[in-house]
Amino acid sequence: MTIETAAPQAPPQTPPPRRPRRRRGNQVQDTRVDRVFMVGVYILLCTFLLVVLVPLLNIVASSFSSPAAVSSGRVLLWPVEFSLVGYEAVLSNKAILTGFGNSLFYAGVGTLVSVALTVMIAYPLSRSELVGRKVLIGGVLFTMLFSGGLIPTYMVVRALGLLDTRWAIILPSAIAAWQVLIAMTFFRTSIPGELYEAAQLDGTSDLRFLWSVVLPLSKPLLAVIALMYGIGQWNSYFSALIYLRSEDLYPLQLVLRDLLIVNNTGGTNLADQLAAQQMADLMKFSLIVVSTVPVLLVYPFVARHFTKGVMLGSVKG
Repeated sequence: MTIETAAPQAPPQTPPPRRPRRRRGNQVQDTRVDRVFMVGVYILLCTFLLVVLVPLLNIVASSFSSPAAVSSGRVLLWPVEFSLVGYEAVLSNKAILTGFGNSLFYAGVGTLVSVALTVMIAYPLSRSELVGRKVLIGGVLFTMLFSGGLIPTYMVVRALGLLDTRWAIILPSAIAAWQVLIAMTFFRTSIPGELYEAAQLDGTSDLRFLWSVVLPLSKPLLAVIALMYGIGQWNSYFSALIYLRSEDLYPLQLVLRDLLIVNNTGGTNLADQLAAQQMADLMKFSLIVVSTVPVLLVYPFVARHFTKGVMLGSVKG
């Protein structure tokens, strides 16, 4: 009787280590070019940052300095002879407070009206079943290239009885063609047609579908166009200059323009005129800071949606 023994198995052979591939000359060159390019990009961005940041720091520092330091040009990036006289003068000026309240009204109400009208125009234009859709879109695009001009617009506003009223600031600039195209593109590419078909099967009306389905899914879009309209209304002064006559209706930007351009120093003697001139120079910087505070306070709340909505409609799917 023989016992068969299994032959010993040979240990598994490990593959020889691969020789590292040598980088080609063009790959090394590309890496160097990329690094040089990125260094150039950072240098360019830092330059732009300094160009924007240095004037802002100078304005803020000047607003907290004394009138004499501001008028003599001794303020650079840090307050000289720290003082709150400029803000006290701004907050005690009735015209500035009235203009600030008017600007808040124009920006708040104007933004709500503009966003509502933009959605009411853009959503129907995004539906392919709308009769005459291409003609209407062409009309919207036409307004981006051609407009009636200042005199015809003024005649329309006067014929409607809107002169020297708050609605003269809100209604003529309530709709912007660019925002309409952004909203229309978003509705067409980001709202699935299956949702509309399911809503039709459930017997939902178009208005209910817009209110309950489309708008909740369009928060990034609403944040973007609201921020665009709000900043436009807040910075606008030309419409007030044309349509308004009562100083009680002037927005803050028009008050700021009068302070920067007209700059009535007043005074009967040279000392009074010099003091008034120094205070006027200081109030310019304080008023600029006050006028930018609302936008700086609102932006952090919409920054998340704004960053998400920067590429609205550019990528589908």
